[in-house]
Amino acid sequence: MSAARKQRPTRWLTYLLTLSCALGSAVGLTMLATPANGVDNGLARTPIMGFNDWNAFGCNVSASLIEQTADLFVSSGLQEAGYEYLNIDDCWMTKTRDAGGHLVPDPTKFPDGIKAVADYIHAKGLKLGIYESAGLTTCQGYPGSLGHETTDANDFAAWGVDLLKYDNCGTTTDTSSTQAQYIARYTTMADALNASGRKIVYSVCEWGNYSPADWAPAISNMWRTTDDITDSYASMLSIVRQNAQLASAAKPGAWNDPDMLEIGNGGMTAAEYRSEFSLWSIMAAPLIAGTDLRKATAETLAIYTNADVIAVDQDSLGKQGTLISETGGLDVFVKPLANGDVAVALFNENSTGASIHTTAKAVGANSRYGVYTLTDLWSKQVSETSGGIDAYVPGHATVMYRLHAATDVRSAVNAVASSAAQVSLGVSATSTTMASGASTAVTVNLTNDSSLPVLAGDLTLSLPTGWNAKATGANSAPVVGPARTISRSYTVKAPAATVPITSVELTASTTYRDLKGKHSPTSSLGVTLYSPVSTPNLTANTTSGTAVFGQSGSTLAISAAGSGVNPASSGVFTRTASDEYGAIYRDNVVGSSATVQATVTVQGGPTGFGANSASGIMVRNDATGNATPEGVVLYVNANGQVALAYAAKGGTTVDTTVGGRGGSGSTKPPLPIALKLVRTGTSYVGSYSTDGMTWTTVGTVTLPAGASASTQDAGVFHTAGSASATEADFTDLSIS
Repeated sequence: MSAARKQRPTRWLTYLLTLSCALGSAVGLTMLATPANGVDNGLARTPIMGFNDWNAFGCNVSASLIEQTADLFVSSGLQEAGYEYLNIDDCWMTKTRDAGGHLVPDPTKFPDGIKAVADYIHAKGLKLGIYESAGLTTCQGYPGSLGHETTDANDFAAWGVDLLKYDNCGTTTDTSSTQAQYIARYTTMADALNASGRKIVYSVCEWGNYSPADWAPAISNMWRTTDDITDSYASMLSIVRQNAQLASAAKPGAWNDPDMLEIGNGGMTAAEYRSEFSLWSIMAAPLIAGTDLRKATAETLAIYTNADVIAVDQDSLGKQGTLISETGGLDVFVKPLANGDVAVALFNENSTGASIHTTAKAVGANSRYGVYTLTDLWSKQVSETSGGIDAYVPGHATVMYRLHAATDVRSAVNAVASSAAQVSLGVSATSTTMASGASTAVTVNLTNDSSLPVLAGDLTLSLPTGWNAKATGANSAPVVGPARTISRSYTVKAPAATVPITSVELTASTTYRDLKGKHSPTSSLGVTLYSPVSTPNLTANTTSGTAVFGQSGSTLAISAAGSGVNPASSGVFTRTASDEYGAIYRDNVVGSSATVQATVTVQGGPTGFGANSASGIMVRNDATGNATPEGVVLYVNANGQVALAYAAKGGTTVDTTVGGRGGSGSTKPPLPIALKLVRTGTSYVGSYSTDGMTWTTVGTVTLPAGASASTQDAGVFHTAGSASATEADFTDLSIS
């Protein structure tokens, strides 16, 4: 404690401390009364809010869709919440320009033209956005604006367009191979818009290719920082990691754009969608709904219209939140607000719940009285803290707070008197990965971050059927003083595993009393139980994280993260010196003539797969990933496609793919799917079967001379293609 803080106790605090003896009783307290510069068009001084049709409708855009959505904006409360832009994406025009070189709205989709739609939504106090591309064509093959920038900008202005999303398709090497060429193309349209006589929000969409955060603020109001989003947790996580690094570029009138919101499209859980909305808001991102809002559920609309979270996004100070802490997938984002408050987002990237901790000092808040209020922007609960900021955060969820520092004695007294104590319950273990029948030490903690003591009951632990726990002592203390923690320890023993890998939750609970009454928090700890792999099978993990391997009879399971085993890169990853995977294999079992077979029965997991996920058969000189040629892999990818990949250049990573993504074997068979890899000398033939009898050839590959050892390792492997582990199961591994 600093010397300044030692001097803090005053008569009001002494008075409040005397009230703490009344815990468990009704307590009566009298409540005491209590721009930076962006692009020079004056628009988007806070991030825009609105709708874009692409994610939900693709090319099926029409005047009726936009107008019906505008009606919904008004009737549902979206307009009142701040949403105002109705953005038309690709496919709104005909395939050719008219004789005068003008774009022509599709007469079937927009029978009265774009201006009529603009007039309709302007009458409702809303605004219209439209789409074009900075190349010769749009991404769907319609006329692009390259060479027509002035004509198109003037037409958009005449139609009453309020926003232009300017994409990056239809370019050629002579217009799009350097950053300077990117800047030139996008600046040409910026100049045309500025000269059009109408103020139009300019949205650069070059997918983050040439560091737009470095140059786009000078010419545009927002710029895409990543590739297109998809409706999956893995995609969202990848985009958050990329966009979070660019906070310094954002300011009023100029914003990093991590792409549209997928909330309501069905690919994620409600907790994941709340995380998306929380993280976009704390990153001061445009809030652009990408779902069919006409069919949105009450839950979806409640997320989109959360006024407290929107207020963080729309804060006039115009600061993008920064990531101040990231430990083991437990992230703390902080955003200073115009009135001196601080928004704090505690984001759990992992699939299992965990406690996340930070402090008022760490997030840049300071109260001379050491008293703060924390408002949970989703639950709306208000609590009082002396500086600690803690929460149990379920997997993939986000707890979002608004932190307010007491600025005088009156506000400090009000905070302590009117708010619940900030108390958190956590549970941790020596190991969260346990073999069949193993034991681990588990500790339950209760932390009191508030200014007054709380009275705690037993810290208990509930387990799934078959698990056993023995307490090694009682609570360390029943009364928990300010800024203190009590704990209770348990020895937990797992049962015999009945499946290769399974996940369970150990749930901690307690009761405690503060000035506001009785509270009963719970928190959970995810534990992975596995049945160890038996001989002759061995395991290998070439990822930077932990992989889990299990076996039950003939069923094998692998839970692993990793960037993948194919030439592409995905989202958060760039290619490394070695492929990343987990493998269950057998040593030196493949000679110059051999057949390896296995069936992929499960490819799933709580985080969703990344673009480079793969589950299948591996034949390699050394499956442990040492500096030897990769060999050949035959696998099922995230899209259910089968692909054959190999080290065509003889290196230590796969560099060439046959079939699968865009190749000759791009069919999408359902699971389970049997895979077969046959080696004859240096040639390998990959095939698959959905019935175990009829086989379809994926392709044949030949390794370079010297790349294939006389005997090789062989087995099954899995990689998530993302930073979070996912699981794949296999049966019937045979090597002959």
